[in-house]
Amino acid sequence: MSLCGEGRGHATRVSTLVGRLEADHDVLVWTSADALAFLRQQFAVGHPRVRVEEIPGVVFEYSGGRLDVMKSIAAGLDYQARLLGPLVDRMLLELEIFDADLAITDFEPALPRAAGRMGIPLLSVDHQHFLLTYDLDSLPWSLQWNAWFMSHAVWMYVMEASDTVVSAFFRPPLRRGWEHVVQVGPLLRREIVEAKPRDDGFILSYLRRHTPFSAIEALADCGMPVRVYGLGQRNAVGQVSFHAIDERAFVADLAACRGLVSAAGNQLIGEALHLGKPLLVLPERAHSEQMMNSHFLRSMGCGDFCLLEDVTPGVVRAFVDGLDQFAAPLAAVAGRMDGTDDVLRVIRHRLEKISPA
Repeated sequence: MSLCGEGRGHATRVSTLVGRLEADHDVLVWTSADALAFLRQQFAVGHPRVRVEEIPGVVFEYSGGRLDVMKSIAAGLDYQARLLGPLVDRMLLELEIFDADLAITDFEPALPRAAGRMGIPLLSVDHQHFLLTYDLDSLPWSLQWNAWFMSHAVWMYVMEASDTVVSAFFRPPLRRGWEHVVQVGPLLRREIVEAKPRDDGFILSYLRRHTPFSAIEALADCGMPVRVYGLGQRNAVGQVSFHAIDERAFVADLAACRGLVSAAGNQLIGEALHLGKPLLVLPERAHSEQMMNSHFLRSMGCGDFCLLEDVTPGVVRAFVDGLDQFAAPLAAVAGRMDGTDDVLRVIRHRLEKISPA
């Protein structure tokens, strides 16, 4: 199993799958960056059938606190030219020793190539394939163009898979020619599924480390206590308190908050919707995938969005003052988001084809 190391969504999805697979299967995981630390912590003790190994990974590049698309593309091309080939060769050796029956990737380019060369069936489970397989005609034309452009990178990551699963909180029709794709909701951790939602009268916020201070000032003036994760511990700013990343504490706060102001990642949006929490998401202007997520969230009526670079105290306060408008749409999706069992059915079906016994 391999996954992209950037962002929490990939790591959360894979952690959920590994947690459900390890009772019956030996699992070897390759990843990098933030996901490496997260998964090694999750499976450090008491998981003898799980091994987490480090690999080089593609990273997003930032300039002046903003996603730099051209630098990120250049970094990806450099990775493909210098690191991808040797990594595939390494995986070939390790796969042969591990004697893998099935390969699973969450938007990581080396394992699909290694599995293909060894004839090992490949299951692609990620969010990014929505760019290639979903009908996105409801989006603004500029985002449709961006989706078309980005879909070429998705295709290059995973050129051929035995099964393709797209995990997303939204579910528009599939494009012609992609009817075989399996659409599932976000893969939710047991802690999220078992959490009991309530309202303790505060706003929860999860922000990326490059968030400008103007966004913090906007949160500080919203009229309610705000608990911020993702920026590390630091001194409070008004009613805004800052908390170190702690998955248990974050899940507890997500279940107890009145609403969420956060980056526009698919996984976190799905978790919040499952718990019936309204969202104000703050996509970066240059982050097209988050912009698309934001438009789908707004179309569902379960939240709203504002560009991270443009957020003001007035925007946040308007969201807080209007939370009741999201109640009915949220009631229609709360408790119905988890796609984990659907993915496990695909995995079992593929393994039965390999070895019916």
